[in-house]
Amino acid sequence: MRIRLSEHFTYGKLFRFAIPSVIMMMFNSIYGVIDGLFVSNFVGKIPFAAINLIMPILMIIGGIGFMMGAGGTAIVSKTMGEGNPTLANRYFSLFVYVTFALGVIMAAAGILFLRPLCALLGATGEMLDCCVRYGKIVVAAMPCFMLQNLFQSFFIVAEKPKLGLFVSIGAGVTNMFLDAFLILVLPLGLEGAALATSASQLVGAAVPVFYFIRKNDSILKLGKTKFYAKALFKAASNGSSELMSNISSSIVTVVFNIQLMKFAAEDGVAAYGVIMYVSFIFIAIFIGYSVGTAPLVGYHYGANNIGELKNLLRKSTVISIATGIAMTAFGILFARPFSAIFVGYDAALLDMTARGLRIFALSFLLSGFCIFGSSFFTALNNGPISAAMSFMRTLVYQLLGVILLPIFFELDGIWYSMLLAEILAFATTVFFFILKRKQYNYF
Repeated sequence: MRIRLSEHFTYGKLFRFAIPSVIMMMFNSIYGVIDGLFVSNFVGKIPFAAINLIMPILMIIGGIGFMMGAGGTAIVSKTMGEGNPTLANRYFSLFVYVTFALGVIMAAAGILFLRPLCALLGATGEMLDCCVRYGKIVVAAMPCFMLQNLFQSFFIVAEKPKLGLFVSIGAGVTNMFLDAFLILVLPLGLEGAALATSASQLVGAAVPVFYFIRKNDSILKLGKTKFYAKALFKAASNGSSELMSNISSSIVTVVFNIQLMKFAAEDGVAAYGVIMYVSFIFIAIFIGYSVGTAPLVGYHYGANNIGELKNLLRKSTVISIATGIAMTAFGILFARPFSAIFVGYDAALLDMTARGLRIFALSFLLSGFCIFGSSFFTALNNGPISAAMSFMRTLVYQLLGVILLPIFFELDGIWYSMLLAEILAFATTVFFFILKRKQYNYF
């Protein structure tokens, strides 16, 4: 049975509504990992390193799609809750068209400045050549990647989370199949990996466009619109925390690698890469839940349904903390098997990676609540609070930890830095919830 945004949500309904988004985000993370495994094992270490080096550029550009998706859904769902579906659809259409236009501009600029950007990140010689070869193909597909990220959020507003999941699976299967075919069968090597990624992004963008532009049974449809400058600015402001997260992650990764080279050389960087791959899948659960529930918060906020707003916050807090406990236990128990998938060929590196993952997994205790908190304020159309929370959590606190803790605990200090960041972020999230309680009356 189709669950509507306007309903009262029990734990069961919340799970059923959010699970497709959770699986979608997990699947996106998993096929990203498989993409890396193909390149690492069948193309070579230098091409694999080149992909990792250029990834921050790609994620920052793609983050614009997340920004417009998260910020735009907050406005569209709130407008739906206010009882104005015609205006909501005009906003939706505007956000889609503007995101695509920005994607074309970013792709052109990215291709033009790709080589100097990669050189600025430290690529030289063969690695620089690999960065440019891979990057030109993938950057050209950035308009599709940005639309794919945007539609992942809007499928929830359209009350079609399962369709969003199927599109994500279709894109992921396309990527994995073409990775195998273009790298192993033809073989096209690094260019094959880039083409596989680009093709999957095309699927992830084209299918939703085709669905929403034709007659459908959802509450959203692509059509005519006007240029609503105020709504566009509000969407960018609301979703700035998502863009900030992508930018911050790129900066933090650079600092982490500098510290790891100092305390553990190349093995430390390799161990961190494995930990990041594994943590992406874990964190995707929290992100998926937040993406899945944000339109519910936005709708009931727009409808001035304070009782349901309180209900969503209370139940989501319980779910986030309980899931965090379970994921921490799971991460600690299976740290070694997860690590062995990537670095089982090197006993010393395996030991380092497993120990780092066990320590890193402690951060999962609090990260779910912190991620939900930022998403909650985005859904309430309070972009500045959401951005502040995200900025402190993903940049300031992580940099503070990774710079200071190694002074006292050396390599272990680097692994513990994420736990410190989440503790400080948890305190910040609680502070903002208390600070804004009278404005929104959510408890």
